[in-house]
Amino acid sequence: MGQGLFDLTGRRALVTGASQGIGFALAQGLAAAGAQVVLNGRDPARLAAAAAQIPGARTLAFDVTDHAAARTAIDGFEAAGTPIDILVNNAGIQHRAPLEDFPPEAFERLLQTNIASVFHVGQAVARHMIARGRGKIINIASVQTALARPSIAPYTATKGAVGNLTKGMATDWARHGLNCNAIAPGYFDTPLNAALVADPAFSSWLEKRTPAGRWGRVEELQGACVFLASDAASFVNGHILYVDGGITASL
Repeated sequence: MGQGLFDLTGRRALVTGASQGIGFALAQGLAAAGAQVVLNGRDPARLAAAAAQIPGARTLAFDVTDHAAARTAIDGFEAAGTPIDILVNNAGIQHRAPLEDFPPEAFERLLQTNIASVFHVGQAVARHMIARGRGKIINIASVQTALARPSIAPYTATKGAVGNLTKGMATDWARHGLNCNAIAPGYFDTPLNAALVADPAFSSWLEKRTPAGRWGRVEELQGACVFLASDAASFVNGHILYVDGGITASL
């Protein structure tokens, strides 16, 4: 079988929320496997700075929570003769507060950014993939797809929804040649988790709770993404791949 199964040469990958953190790391991993990556975010300057660090990278700035904007940007990109072969729906935010005090406007932002965006961008890209009879969609879920912790109930709800939307995408679109799967990261040292990383009590708890005994490194998500984006995963569909140091396997 060899390296060829995982070779992404000649394929183009759009990664949302790609200017930092997990999205940027996944874009780097896909590029290293041969793909041309297209970085998405809302801030063109930050996107340009990120793209400058990845050879051959392009940018496509639009707001993933805006259905019309996503459709217009993706249709325009495809019309220019640059088909999207791989989509990584990574954009996401967090907000922590006790559930009884959780601000409703924060809840709405979580819904729009973490789950509605997967629908908006996924549908816009899939319409073109379906016409070609092939494509890879990788949604970024979370350990909170399966587990809950205090103060993040709405986030947990959105990530549970990402897992089920992934299954729904596979159920509707596998017959058209699309592979739709999700990666569920555990606790990784990212800007989104900066407050937790800086909290010695939380880090100590996490190291005891996680069988691997440590925070994850964002580079450790790259292999899972390349696998799901490649021919090696040609019969993998509707799957949620936990990359979490064993945290969901252990009490």
